[in-house]
Amino acid sequence: MSSAVLGIDPGTRKVGFALITDAKSPALAMGIESLDGLFARLEPLVTAHPLRAVALGGGTNADTVRGLLANLGAPVHVIDETDTSYRARALYFADHPPRGWRRLIPLGLQLPPRPIDDYAALLIARRYAERGFGAPLP
Repeated sequence: MSSAVLGIDPGTRKVGFALITDAKSPALAMGIESLDGLFARLEPLVTAHPLRAVALGGGTNADTVRGLLANLGAPVHVIDETDTSYRARALYFADHPPRGWRRLIPLGLQLPPRPIDDYAALLIARRYAERGFGAPLP
């Protein structure tokens, strides 16, 4: 069984997460969870897929989320999340192309119909896996 990387896109009320084994493969799991329910949601995933590392986006509320991740038993690395929201929107539309009359509107003018924090977390995890870097948090 290979080890996994957990990508986390922290926010003030909700957190996006994505679990991957390498930068090229599809995600094993993705989702968006409230801060209160994050650890309960991640615990079964981490049990099923042992973690090599946690890639934490260094943006909003990263310090609070860092405290929640300390119990997962893997090193936490801060990853620059520059442009992840913008790229997450493109990734979402690649997975869910607009249908009907919406396909006539340029994607740059459209917004996804739901939050895309999970796609941002996927990009953070892939960024860590591709480059294999990140400073462990003290």
